[in-house]
Amino acid sequence: MPADATALAAAIGSGRISARQAMERSLAAANDNAHLGAVCSIDDAAGLDAADRFDRLPADLRSIMPFGGVPTLAKDLGGPFQGLPVTAGSKALDGADRAADSDLAARFRDAGFCLFGLTTSPEFGLSLASEPQKGPLCRNPLSESLSPGGSSGGAAAAVAAGIVSIAHATDAGGSIRVPAACCGLVGLKPSRGAMPAGPGYGNYLGGIATELAVCRSVRDAKAAFAALSGNPRGPFAEPVPFVPAEKSLRIGLLTDSGDIACDPARLVVLEEAARALEGDGHRLVSLSWRDIERLANESAAVFADIAAINLAEFAVTAGFDVSRTEMMTQAVIARGAAMTGAEAWGIVNRLAFIARDFWRVFENIDCLIAPMLTSAPKPLGSFPTDHDDVELHFARMQAFAPLAALANASGFPAITVPFGADADGLPLPIQVFAPMGGEELLLALAARLEAEGRWQHPFQIAGADA
Repeated sequence: MPADATALAAAIGSGRISARQAMERSLAAANDNAHLGAVCSIDDAAGLDAADRFDRLPADLRSIMPFGGVPTLAKDLGGPFQGLPVTAGSKALDGADRAADSDLAARFRDAGFCLFGLTTSPEFGLSLASEPQKGPLCRNPLSESLSPGGSSGGAAAAVAAGIVSIAHATDAGGSIRVPAACCGLVGLKPSRGAMPAGPGYGNYLGGIATELAVCRSVRDAKAAFAALSGNPRGPFAEPVPFVPAEKSLRIGLLTDSGDIACDPARLVVLEEAARALEGDGHRLVSLSWRDIERLANESAAVFADIAAINLAEFAVTAGFDVSRTEMMTQAVIARGAAMTGAEAWGIVNRLAFIARDFWRVFENIDCLIAPMLTSAPKPLGSFPTDHDDVELHFARMQAFAPLAALANASGFPAITVPFGADADGLPLPIQVFAPMGGEELLLALAARLEAEGRWQHPFQIAGADA
């Protein structure tokens, strides 16, 4: 029975289920799970049309698509995907024109995905929860009083609940990895320059943002990265694949969380994962929070500043009514608008120094195992946006995911994978960093840890009974 998108594609390819039947089951699952708030916009007709078009393709064309006929959802932020009216979780963008496909969206379709809607995102991605005031409020399928994280929380909730087997997601400050960690999924944040950014090639968020997916399995993440990445054609060079000098890896292990209040179970699981890899012949190198504390804090600060600058500029160029946005969004826009040109340049320039200094950490290691989250998923309402204390808002997010922004600011790839469950049955995720171009290394390590079988998805994927 299909346990992930790859298996579902195989079931469709073998004829055990048609793409239309798979789509019908995903649409039914979306309706049955509407209370989760994972999906903010559904187009049944577009989904069925995409599935029917796939089913009519010649067999030789269907066979070369790694995700042929697989239903999926785009995020209400990023893209865009033609025919899906992205609003970025904001009332201010309601009724926006339906744009043409981005290069990435076109690759999603070329890989065989059949799209039928959008997943919930916080307004303009400014939260590690997915509770836009315009609605819907997104709940974690693993425990509905908890958040699935953000900003790709709707995507993660949809995949965890089995509405779809994989979903488009974006990551500018942990927005793929945090929701994946909250929902027991695999989330790969690619290297800067690995993913296409056309056709506009705008320097969106100074290069800290990237797109890919949240996945049920490492093999899905690997197949999605292979199908969707490469040949970005600007504005950043495609990273050269990282190859360790020796077969035996030097695995950095972050053994403490310094002043960050971290659930002890989430530190214990790091060592357990590291010991599993050590048993394969790799060498552990201990690091303390002091070794990366400045970089973690600097990255979080730069993320907050770049988000403010970017959103202030977008408010002007897009010409939307700022008064229709949430209070936190208005405060972030005001913060960005108040910055001088010199201040803005200094903030962007700090990205280069963060990348340089993170490279120096990797002079003695080939990868770094660190916490993804400091606690279990947060209760709903833990990241409110009905206030204007920007510092407090971003501090709350950093306390929950203290190293999330480091991958974005440095441009390094990072992956989160569940490695067990806590006493309440919620996932215990870990995060692994690698140098630029190190996706294959991360995927190999994540597959090794996944093979331990310490986490099981509680909900079946729609169409898995084929």
